[in-house]
Amino acid sequence: MIKFDVKTRLSNNLQFRAEIPCAEDAPAAVKLGLAVQWARLNGVRLAAADLTGASLSHANLRGANLRAADLTGADLRGASLAGADLTGADIRDAILLPTARLSAARLSAKRRGAPRGGRV
Repeated sequence: MIKFDVKTRLSNNLQFRAEIPCAEDAPAAVKLGLAVQWARLNGVRLAAADLTGASLSHANLRGANLRAADLTGADLRGASLAGADLTGADIRDAILLPTARLSAARLSAKRRGAPRGGRV
């Protein structure tokens, strides 16, 4: 188990410290994905978190409050985002297609350009 810090999107302050089952030398994307899963299990707030590049494929994010979170470049393939609040979230270059489940998700996320290559 290691401790991994997740920062806030805008101020870069500590948002939460997760205790995750991971090697110290694991890629940051993997650590961040595990930290998000830890946060969900422990009722930790994810709104406005910097989740840039997180590996969240097949993650259960049902009903998650991801308001204003930075999900730039995050891998969300196969993730369940049903009922999640992505209002104001930055999902540029996030990988959503082909399998992210978005039913009833609130989407007024920041986005530039058209989707290409399975990315939004």
